[in-house]
Amino acid sequence: MNHSRTARRMQQRKKMYQAMMRAIVITFFLMIVTIIGIYIWMERQSSESATGPDGGGEVIQVSPSSSPEPASEPDPSQAPSPKESPAPEPSPGDRNESTPPSAAEPDDEAEKRVTLSFVGDVLLGSTVNNLLAAHGYDYPYQDVKTVLQRSDLTIANLETPITDRGTPEKDKTYVYRSSPKVLPAFKEAGFDLVNLANNHTMDHGVEGLLDTLDYLDDQQIMRVGAGRNADEAFQPVIVEKNGLKIAFLGFTKVVPDTSWKAGLQTPGLADTYDYTRPVKEVAQAKEQADLVVVIAHWGKERHDHPNSEQIDLAYRYIDAGADLIIGGHPHVLQGFEQYKGKWIAYSLGNFIFTTNDEAKTLETVILEATCTTEGCDLKAVPIFTQWAKPVVMEEDAGKRLFERLTSISREAIVQPDGHIRIKAAESPQVGESSPLINSESRTKGRDN
Repeated sequence: MNHSRTARRMQQRKKMYQAMMRAIVITFFLMIVTIIGIYIWMERQSSESATGPDGGGEVIQVSPSSSPEPASEPDPSQAPSPKESPAPEPSPGDRNESTPPSAAEPDDEAEKRVTLSFVGDVLLGSTVNNLLAAHGYDYPYQDVKTVLQRSDLTIANLETPITDRGTPEKDKTYVYRSSPKVLPAFKEAGFDLVNLANNHTMDHGVEGLLDTLDYLDDQQIMRVGAGRNADEAFQPVIVEKNGLKIAFLGFTKVVPDTSWKAGLQTPGLADTYDYTRPVKEVAQAKEQADLVVVIAHWGKERHDHPNSEQIDLAYRYIDAGADLIIGGHPHVLQGFEQYKGKWIAYSLGNFIFTTNDEAKTLETVILEATCTTEGCDLKAVPIFTQWAKPVVMEEDAGKRLFERLTSISREAIVQPDGHIRIKAAESPQVGESSPLINSESRTKGRDN
């Protein structure tokens, strides 16, 4: 009897235990479902708060301080901080186009842009070297460094070999050479790329050229226009900045001797006496890049105007796909021209060079280009350069320089603020033809 009663109690306890376990499991399950439900509800509330009542894209608040501002005249003492600061751009009213892209639209193809700065001939040897030895290797850049550093890329025509060796070129009036010690300050000043296709890069022979290539590479300064063979000399340097690929090429129409021309297996320069290969290289670069910049060494020294060869070559480069042409060699400024919507700067003159008594060789510009896939807008910063010391001109002197540049430009004007524009067409009088020729009509009659 007692045994039967004990068994019943055990059975009852077992059933109670099983019931409690079922209750615990059900309660635990309900708690998990409740937590998941609360989490889903909170996520939906958060999503609706972020996208707004209409369910659109992410809303980004842009403060007024982050909006682009119009450019001002360059002032070395108040210029933007190096490289991290945005390059100065013309105001929307001056540019006759939409405002620059906001930070909320980085993926819009039409809004991608890059800022480039170009200077003319740079020589860091000869009498310039004496000044560097006396004042320091950063001496030439002290008053213009902030201007040079505010663009995404800064480019120069380096008109000297960088070497302590080599044999001076015979039967050449001016033979230059610069110490490798000049390069760190040159790079620190803001220079990213140099053109070597000019009539001084091989002043100390092949040995001097090869040293130049190596020293530039050691300093991570990009180079175009010369190489250990023709393929290297003619190949473009392609740089990606701000979502845009920019191809740079360098060609020279001025070499002292045919031995300076790069060969299949011989070091030398990319020449453009025969335009066939340069035009082909430009076309191929356009297939790889959004923008193509050609740096050309050409023309007659101390002549204000481009000759017919410069004009013909510039047109051919643009016909092949170039978006911007930057010229050098005349040691003076030549004018600007727009052809098929693309700008040509025929010569930027001297930036850092030996000093002479020819006043026009002391005037130059830092040319700032703001480029998109649609082309480039140009602005000139007026520079006076003497004794290897370029400085930004005072406002009145700058305006006078811009007036002179307008007078020697081809259907282009340089405005008082430095922006470069196409000259506005004037309505012809009865019986007169328009004084301007459009870019398409200039192509007629030219041998292709």
